[in-house]
This record gives sequence, structure tokens and C-alpha cells, in this order.
Amino acid sequence: MNIDIDSLKHDLINTTVPKPLSGTLSGHAAGEPFDKHVFKFIKEKYPNDTFRQYEYLNKIYLDNPTIVSVDDRWSLLQPTPVAFLLNRGKQVTQTWSPASIFAEKQNDTADILVVKDNFYNIIDVKTFSTERNGQPPNIISAYKLAKMCALMLEENNFSSHNITYIGIAWELVGENLKCTDVAIKEIFKTDPSRLYINWAAAMQVQFHVSSLDQSYGGDVKQWCLDYLNTFVSQAHNRADTMIKKFVQPFQKFLE
Repeated sequence: MNIDIDSLKHDLINTTVPKPLSGTLSGHAAGEPFDKHVFKFIKEKYPNDTFRQYEYLNKIYLDNPTIVSVDDRWSLLQPTPVAFLLNRGKQVTQTWSPASIFAEKQNDTADILVVKDNFYNIIDVKTFSTERNGQPPNIISAYKLAKMCALMLEENNFSSHNITYIGIAWELVGENLKCTDVAIKEIFKTDPSRLYINWAAAMQVQFHVSSLDQSYGGDVKQWCLDYLNTFVSQAHNRADTMIKKFVQPFQKFLE
């Protein structure tokens, strides 16, 4: 089931985390303290259901010690779209052992994973300095979203998971970062046609969480279809542009 995390807005605003020791206040360095901060609040509300992504994988592998092949380990997570989003790659899955368990990775799909009543709440925390007017951050690979949608449509499964983004606006106050605002948005509630895909930046979907549209009126199945339509249309346009610019001017020399 979808969890209730709207109270985080009240819980987090005006709270602080220590400024990163590295001295940098951009990207992952600023985001990680708030990521752990949000995790603490959600863990308090759902203590038995809240995990880091790597913790959950370690748990299901430790709970199934006789499952050792890669395919069998991958199959411990079901359904397939969830497994695709959360499982690690083949080599690291093969070499996993109780003596060599997974550690956290910056590119994990979920910063926070709440598994309740066989529903996977995938939560990603993004941060934004109120003193900077930076471009929207990388959110998720557009290609990964496309493959997720394809798997959901193939299996006719539209009720196994959700992807929620928690946007934390912060300002520097002395030696701390202070949360000044919180936005909580769900990917399946935004109009796919309005998502910006930066094809030049590893096909990343980019947005500020606070500005993410939540007016989409279709169901999850229609969202998958609409997203794939957006992705494929943009890919076609991108391919046509690449051919005109980088193929046609030189093709005559090769004929």
C-alpha cells in the first residue's frame, strides 16, 4: 500500500543537519545528510518496513542462504519491474556472500525503500540550495523508466510499486544546513509529456521536485503508455537530428 509521508513536511521544516565535513555544498555531499535525515523520520513511522535499498537486498539474500545462482537471487524480488529497479548487476550479485554483503551505492534507484503489504514504496531524496539558481538535477535515467514501463505493460502489473520524490530546500545557517521547505511528489501523478529528458546528459530526466506537475488524470497503465510515447517520439527526433547533422554531410565521401 502507499504509505502516508505527507507529515514529513511538518516534521522536517526548520530541522537541521551538520554541514558536510568536505566543505562542499553541492550535489551528493549536501544531499546525503538530508537523505539520512529523512530516512530517520520514515523509519520511526514504519520501523519494520523501512530499509535502505542495499539493506533490503542483503536481508532477502541472508534470509535465503540456499539461493546462490544469479537468476535465483534476482527472482527473490518480485514482480519483474520491481526486480529490475532494485536488483544489482550480475557480477556483484554472483559474488555476494554473507561475508561480502552489499554496501550503499550512489546510483541506487531508492534512497529509501518501504515495503508494506507487498507494495514497494521507492523513495528518492533530492536537495536544493535556496541560495543558488542551479539547473534541475538529474533524477532518473529516462531509459530505465522506459524499460520499467515496458515490463509493467508486459506483465499487466500496475499495482506493485510507486516512485516518490522528496525535495528538500535548504539554506546554510552557521555550521548546519537548515531545511526551509519540503515537496513530496509522485512520478505517476505527473504528465509524462511534461517531463524533460536531457538526452545529452546520459538521457537523464531532470526536474526540481517542487515544480513537478501532479495533475495527471490517467491511471498507472495509461501513464506507462504515455511515457513510452513521449520517450519514443523524442528518441526518433533525436535520431533524425543526429543523422542529418553527423551522417548526411559525410555520407557522400563513403559512396
